Amino acid sequence: MLGSIANLQPRQLAAQVLNFALVLSTAFMLWKGLSVITNSSSPIVVVLSGSMEPAFQRGDLLFLWNRGMETQVGEVVVYNVRGKDIPIVHRVIQRFGGGSAPLQLLTKGDNNAADDTELYARGQSYLNRRQDVIGSVRGYIPLVGYVTILLSEYPWLKTAMLIFMALTVVLQRE
Repeated sequence: MLGSIANLQPRQLAAQVLNFALVLSTAFMLWKGLSVITNSSSPIVVVLSGSMEPAFQRGDLLFLWNRGMETQVGEVVVYNVRGKDIPIVHRVIQRFGGGSAPLQLLTKGDNNAADDTELYARGQSYLNRRQDVIGSVRGYIPLVGYVTILLSEYPWLKTAMLIFMALTVVLQRE
């Protein structure tokens, strides 16, 4: 296999590397395009825990929408906690304000005993719909996101996959 790389002409190797870069940049542009269309910084998320079972399972891929939303009780939203990186997927159980007052939400995981006030940032009792919520769930594909969970739990798998993808592109003959 390494002999195949050595047999490539510099021009062929450069073309394959550029092809790989094109694939990566296309994926990035699609992600950014979805972000603009959905008005969400993260239009697709993966369920990482069992807190929303039975509605959503660990590994489900969720599609979010954040345009013109008047969030209702019972709606499933994805939100960020200030100071933390991982978004949370939970259901709205109460709403306060709206209209001229900022809309505030109280959330809870379907499989959790208590509401999310312990998960919110220090001193925060409710979510601010505009500042904290990434989007509302509009669709999902079961278990497809489990690959993301495996890649985050086993970092060596991410490296192996990137090496495999790079070698596939470089060794591809056109």
